[in-house]
Amino acid sequence: MVLIKEYRVVLPCSVEEYQVGQLFSVAEASKNETGGGEGIEVLKNEPYEKDGEKGQYTHKIYHLKSKVPGFVKMLAPEGSLVFHEKAWNAYPYCRTIVTNEYMKDNFFIKIETWHKPDVGTQENVHKLDRPTWQDVTVVPIDIADRSVSSADYKPDEDPAIFKSVKTGRGPLGPNWKVLICYLHICSSSFTYTRHIPADVIEHIFLLKH
Repeated sequence: MVLIKEYRVVLPCSVEEYQVGQLFSVAEASKNETGGGEGIEVLKNEPYEKDGEKGQYTHKIYHLKSKVPGFVKMLAPEGSLVFHEKAWNAYPYCRTIVTNEYMKDNFFIKIETWHKPDVGTQENVHKLDRPTWQDVTVVPIDIADRSVSSADYKPDEDPAIFKSVKTGRGPLGPNWKVLICYLHICSSSFTYTRHIPADVIEHIFLLKH
């Protein structure tokens, strides 16, 4: 069973500003999810150009054994906690594919992201055909939503209380999307198998942004 969801993330910055912030957020998310970076193996990090698309290609392997409880390590088959991530960053368009060699075709995530100067109102930015688009579930992500676990919560990174000295933006109140002038949409459509809980994906999107 294949599911398709579109996550819409609105941010208080321009598309150009987020290009810089994206590099930092991806690096931080990778470090936090793998125990300080020791679980990441970078196989490739090189420029690419294909079919008119130009950007940076990376191939990483995530070794997640150190991130799971001991009993899971004992029960997990060899290779089941190793994930391959291939990413093509042609900002403002990005594409990421995550696979697991142990689960093979039973595990496949494809994330396609468009960064747009919008407040999350554009429909079908990925230009899917009508039947496919009708089956897409749209999930809005509010970065000022504080309903995260205590283990993930960091007061100094909470958009609801943080104020930027440099830009003067923040903190983000209940109606922040109406008050901020510079906004963009990070709309990501991806497919994944039924074995992947949707709340796990949403958790990653919320923490990353």
